Amino acid sequence: MIPEQVFKRRRNHNNTPEVILLIITNFIVTSLAITIFTGKDYINLFFWVIEAVLAYYNFYTIRRNREEFENKGTLISYIISLALLVVVFFLFKGVY
Repeated sequence: MIPEQVFKRRRNHNNTPEVILLIITNFIVTSLAITIFTGKDYINLFFWVIEAVLAYYNFYTIRRNREEFENKGTLISYIISLALLVVVFFLFKGVY
């Protein structure tokens, strides 16, 4: 028999930190929104709606997992990922 602590040790059977899931979600949602709702000369209003919902999701996730974001390394990696999202925006729009 397998002890019961083995299954309680891993929540939802994954050990991926919430910050990594948040960064991946930000990149996927932003990349899809840029691809679908922007062009070379325009940005659709729905793109800004998606980004506002994503910002609310980020706020909610950070508040829910506040103790994980108190680590300086985690916070720096999250801020760097947000800066990279701006770079991704300009790369996808074809400005460079």
